[in-house]
Amino acid sequence: MGRDVNYQVVYRGERLESYQPGGWVFFQRSRESGGGYWFGRTYDYCFMLEFDRPVSLAEGIRYTLTADRVAITAHLFDDDFELT
Repeated sequence: MGRDVNYQVVYRGERLESYQPGGWVFFQRSRESGGGYWFGRTYDYCFMLEFDRPVSLAEGIRYTLTADRVAITAHLFDDDFELT
């Protein structure tokens, strides 16, 4: 895993050797099954799908970048916010 990469890719025929709880993982599907990746997060004794369908690697990576960016600022509130 690279320095700026916040996900792991497990290709067909391989297995996930190690994981970080809450880490993003892509599991490659076979072409016969339609290709793409199952995408979700790993936890102790659990893999939680993020989508109910296979995704492309590009779609999943965009999602991780957006989700991580939101997580950084999710605790910030605008006290002066008003609905108009």
